[in-house]
Amino acid sequence: MTTASTSGPLFRIGAVSKTTAIPVSTLRIWQTRYGAFSPVKTEGNQRLFGEPDVSKALLLKQLIGAGHGIGAIAHLDLEQLRRLASQDTRATSPSPLLILPVCLAVVGLGLANRLESSKFAAVLSQHRIQVTDVLEDLASVSHAPLSDKPQVLLVRVSSLLDTVFSAIQTLTQRHAFAQTIVLYNFAPDVVVQSMKRAGMIVRRDPISDGELAELLQSILFVDRSRAQEFGDQGAVIASRKYSDQTLRRVAGISTNVLCECPRHVAELIAQLASFEEYSQECLNKNAEDSHLHSYLRAISGSARSLFENALEKIALHEGIDLRESEVSRLQQ
Repeated sequence: MTTASTSGPLFRIGAVSKTTAIPVSTLRIWQTRYGAFSPVKTEGNQRLFGEPDVSKALLLKQLIGAGHGIGAIAHLDLEQLRRLASQDTRATSPSPLLILPVCLAVVGLGLANRLESSKFAAVLSQHRIQVTDVLEDLASVSHAPLSDKPQVLLVRVSSLLDTVFSAIQTLTQRHAFAQTIVLYNFAPDVVVQSMKRAGMIVRRDPISDGELAELLQSILFVDRSRAQEFGDQGAVIASRKYSDQTLRRVAGISTNVLCECPRHVAELIAQLASFEEYSQECLNKNAEDSHLHSYLRAISGSARSLFENALEKIALHEGIDLRESEVSRLQQ
C-alpha cells in the first residue's frame, strides 16, 4: 500500500486522472476496493495523492493492459511493480531485436512519472522505455544499489554545482551507463561545459514532454538490427570512446594497410562526432525542428559508434594502441 508523502507535491484525484489518463472512477475503485493508494486527507476531508501514487497508477495501468488482474497486483509496492513490468517485457517479446526495452535509472520521482506516461509511449513508438530504477535524489545513491542494468542515467536537479557534478560522476563511474542526461534549472557555465566534455548531455529545464521525448530519441540507434549486426549491443548509442587528440594520433600513424583505413576512419569519427554535437546544440535551441535534429543526432551518433567499432577492429589488426592518454581524458 502506498502512502502519499507530505514532503513532496500533492495532487487532487482529477489531476492524477489527467496525468495518467485513468478515469477518476477507476482510481477511486483501485483505492477503496483494492487499497492501492492511501491518499493524504485534508481537514476538509479532501484526498490528495503524492508522486508515488502517480507512479503506481501508471504501472498498474500498464500491467492491467498486459493481462494482470488489479486484485493480484494492487498491494505491490513500486519496486515490485517495476520488476513485474520488466519481467513481462522480457517474457512476451516476440523478437530479440525489437523487444529489449531501453532501461533507465532516473533521479527524481516526478521525472520518472513523466517517462511512464502515455505521451512518451506515443513519441517513442519504435523503442520501449523501461524505468528500472528510481532514486529520489543524488544523496540516496550511496545506499540505493541499482536493481537492474540501466543503459541510460537521467538526472533532474535544481542547481548544478561542482558537488552535484562530482556526485553524478561517481554514479557514472560505478555503473556502465551508455548515456547520461542531466536536466537542471540553474548552473554556472563552466560546470555545464565540464559536464559536456565528460560526455554528458546537459539541458536546461523546464522542457516540455515532447522535447524530453525527442532528447531521448536522439540517443537511440536509428536501426537497432544493423547496430547489433556490427557489434553494438542494445538500442542506446554509447557516448564517445575516443577524444579528438587520440583520433589525430591514430590518423597520423603509418601502417601496412594500403588504403590508409586508420586515417580515414579516425577522421570520419571526428567529423561525425562534431556533427553529432552540432545537432545536439540545434536540438537544444530550436524546439520547432526538434524532431529533425533528434533524428540527425541519432543518425550521426549511430554512424560514429559503428565506426568506433570498426576502428577497434583495424587497431587490433594493425597493433595500434587506442588507449586514451591522461591528457586526452582531461580534455574530453
